[in-house]
Amino acid sequence: MTAGLPPQEIIRLKRDGGRLPPETIEAFVQGVVSGAVTDAQLGAFAMAAWLNGLDRDETVALTRAMTASGRTLDWSGLPGPALDKHSTGGIGDTVSLILAPALAACGAFVPMIAGRGLGHTGGTIDKLDAIPGYMTRPDVGVFRAAVRDAGCAIVGQTQDVAPADRRLYAARDVTATVESLPLITASILSKKLAAGLSALVLDVKTGSGAFMASIDDARALARSLVEVANGAGLKTSALLTDMDEPLAPVAGNALEILHAVEILAGRREDARLVAVTAALGGETLAQGGLAASAEEGAARIAAAISSGAAAERFARMVAALGGPSDLVDRPRAHLAEARTTLAVAPERPGVVAGVETRALGLAVVALGGGRTRAEDGIDVSVGLDRLAGVGEEVGPDRPLAIVHARDAGAAERAAAAVRAAYRTAEAAARRPLVLERIA
Repeated sequence: MTAGLPPQEIIRLKRDGGRLPPETIEAFVQGVVSGAVTDAQLGAFAMAAWLNGLDRDETVALTRAMTASGRTLDWSGLPGPALDKHSTGGIGDTVSLILAPALAACGAFVPMIAGRGLGHTGGTIDKLDAIPGYMTRPDVGVFRAAVRDAGCAIVGQTQDVAPADRRLYAARDVTATVESLPLITASILSKKLAAGLSALVLDVKTGSGAFMASIDDARALARSLVEVANGAGLKTSALLTDMDEPLAPVAGNALEILHAVEILAGRREDARLVAVTAALGGETLAQGGLAASAEEGAARIAAAISSGAAAERFARMVAALGGPSDLVDRPRAHLAEARTTLAVAPERPGVVAGVETRALGLAVVALGGGRTRAEDGIDVSVGLDRLAGVGEEVGPDRPLAIVHARDAGAAERAAAAVRAAYRTAEAAARRPLVLERIA
C-alpha cells in the first residue's frame, strides 16, 4: 500500500469514525486492484463505510479513484450522443432490456455497462446470461462494434473498466452493505464515468422492494448521485419511481428476458413497465438533446417500442454480442425452462392490497435465481411469473403467482414465501409510478 497506511489501518480509521483523505482512499483502491487488499479486508471496509458513512469529499474521492482504476472509453467519433440510464435495482425491473434498444431507435448510442444481482434484486447481466452465446464480457473492440452497428450494447464490466468496483460490488452483495449511500454512488458513477457518456438518467427506486425503501432515503441517494455526477462533468438527472410492488409481473432471469422480448415483439402488453420505460427514455433523450422535452422524448420511446423499431435494435444487439439471431422471433427455443411449475393460491380470495416485494426477490434467490455468496452460480430458469399486482383480484381462478423451480420441494417453499408476501383486502389503490424528478 502507498500513502503510508496498510489496509487494516485504513479500515480501523473508518471503523472508528475517522475521515479518509483522498490520497488514502486512492491508495486503498489501488490495493483493491492489485490484490494487496484481501476479500476479508474489502468486506470490512464496506461495513465500516456502511456504519460510519463517507462524506461528500470522501465519496467524490472514492468515485474518482474507482473510475481511474481502469480504462475509460471515448465515444466522440459516433454520429450521435452516448446516453445511458441506470436503475438502483428492484424486482421485475426489465427496463434496461427495452429502453436501450428504444433509445438506439431514436438516434442515441447506448454503451450500457450493467451489473449483476445485488442482495434481493436481479441484475441485468444475470438476465442476459440466460441468452445462449451472449457475451456479457466482450473485449472492447466487440463492445465498440456492437454500439456502433446496433446502436446499443448491454455488457458487464470488462477486466479493465473500473476493476476496483467489480471487487467492491461483489463484496457488498454478500456482506449486507448494499444499501450504503456513498458506496452505491461510487459504484454506479465510476462505471458511468468510465463509459464516456454524454448524459445519464438515474432510476432511483423506493418502496418495499427497493434498497432505499423510504422516499426520503431514495431522495437522498438521488441527490447524491446527481450532485456527484454533475460535479464530475456528466450531465445527470434522476427519477424516483415506485418499487412497492414488482414493476413487471415476472422475477427470474430467463423469465424476465422472455417477458421483455415478448413486449418488444408486440406479443405481450405491460402498461406499467412500458410507462416507466417511456418516462426514463424521454428524460434521457431530452438530456442528450434528441428531444425538446421529456414528454416529447417519452412519446418517441413509446413509438419505438410499439412500431417494432426497438425490437429490431435488440435483435441486432443480441446477434452482435454472440446470441441467437432469431431470439426475438423464437425466444422459447433458446431460453431455459424450469422443470417444475406451481400455481400459488392466496390464503383467501380478495384484492391485492400490498406486497412485501423484497420477500419475492429473496424467494427467487432461494430458488437458485440469485446469490448468497459471490462465487455462487445461478439457475437462470427459476423464478416467479404472473405475479399479481396491487388492485388485482386473486382467488381460485387467479393465483398470486406461478413458481418456476428445480423440483417440487423448492416450489413448495417458494410458494409459502410468496403467499406470506401478499396482503389482500376488499379494495386497494396503487401509488404513482413516477414520484419525483431530481435535477
